[in-house]
Amino acid sequence: MEVSIIFKIGAVGILVSVLSQILKHSGREEQAFLVSFSGLLVVLFWIVPYIYELFKNIQQLFVL
Repeated sequence: MEVSIIFKIGAVGILVSVLSQILKHSGREEQAFLVSFSGLLVVLFWIVPYIYELFKNIQQLFVL
């Protein structure tokens, strides 16, 4: 796993939390939810290949 992915996830987390707080305080809670949801989706799309590789390695390890 690359170290840069951890920094990318952290940056997205900070950006999403700041944007969500700004939108919530301005009364736009629906947009704050959409920002949070889109941040979650972006991070999941980055992590899914690593999870797939992990399960593939475990399958090869136990020869299933």
